[in-house]
Amino acid sequence: MKALRRTLDKMKPQFQKGGKFEKLHSTFDAFETFLFVPDITTSRGSHIRDANDMKRTMVIVVIALIPALLFGIWNVGFQHFISIGETATFWDNVLFGLGKVLPIIVVSYVVGLGIEFAFAQIRHHEVNEGFLVSGMLIPLVLPPDTPLWMVALSTAFAVVIGKEVFGGTGMNILNPALTARAFLFFAYPASMSGDKVWIAEKADAFSGATPLAEAAASVSSGKAIEFSHSISDMFFGFIPGSIGETSTLAILIGAAILIITGVGSLRIMLSVVVGGLFMGGLLNIFAINPYMAMPAYIHLIAGGFAFGTVYMATDPVTASQTNKGKLIFGFLVGIMAVLIRVLNPAYPEGMMLAILLMNVFAPLIDHYVVQANIKRRLKRIPKPVKA
Repeated sequence: MKALRRTLDKMKPQFQKGGKFEKLHSTFDAFETFLFVPDITTSRGSHIRDANDMKRTMVIVVIALIPALLFGIWNVGFQHFISIGETATFWDNVLFGLGKVLPIIVVSYVVGLGIEFAFAQIRHHEVNEGFLVSGMLIPLVLPPDTPLWMVALSTAFAVVIGKEVFGGTGMNILNPALTARAFLFFAYPASMSGDKVWIAEKADAFSGATPLAEAAASVSSGKAIEFSHSISDMFFGFIPGSIGETSTLAILIGAAILIITGVGSLRIMLSVVVGGLFMGGLLNIFAINPYMAMPAYIHLIAGGFAFGTVYMATDPVTASQTNKGKLIFGFLVGIMAVLIRVLNPAYPEGMMLAILLMNVFAPLIDHYVVQANIKRRLKRIPKPVKA
């Protein structure tokens, strides 16, 4: 590491003001601060310096995504070979899945970081770190057979429209990864919904329906829900779905990493789960169709509920900032996710829309929480005694 540090120190003057590559200062700074903690000192104002700067925080989130990513790679191959009726080894599944998932990740990072670097150079700002996470989240919330040009288009939309127009990392009001998914969902619905998109190179005779799609289909048929997969399959992730959203177990491992390191908000995670169980239980009481009668806990392990709870709803930029606001925000996300799923079968995956909706209301929630605190403290002030 010392040799790398000396090499960077020799190159650094060339990228500073007056150097040969002055215009690429933001690019060099991005790579340098990714490898080493910045040596910037505070000149004024009160600050708390910590070794875990934003880049290190983003790296922790990426590490927490690895369990879901690795399982997703294997599951893409597993679902493919099941659909064509072939028995495959562990490594057959991994190699097939890697061939599908890796190009999506590469396209996401190349397009997203390319735009980030371009904006940083134009503005003469440091490169924002946020896309380290968004670049991984976008592939994980997409079907495995998503065309690469769609991945590139949605990533560009998320970075430019979802983030840069608001000022970059820390200024956006919507989660960039969900913005990308929402763009594809409404612009190219045939590639983001239905039974054909969740299994890569699926055999035509194979269903490919997700548990949520099967539950939604029960509304029109009026028959009891018959899942093609067991509860344990849903929990462990042996089901069709988006690349990184199927395994609740892998997601829980990531949640543990985020909670232990203090990066993820336990308040939001728990309140989302409570909100989902509350609304699911309420619908069970007033059930008038099989979907409303579905046990509430199934919502937690089906679709993107777990993934959205751990990695999307906890986004520190787009979620509520106050402690009480986090509880309200998460509870409403859980309620809205189940509500959209059950009462509008056209959107069987309600987590995406629920989080995006509550992203918009997060500042309002914090505003009322702060105002309530102010009013409560004002009441503690003793009134002046009249003479």
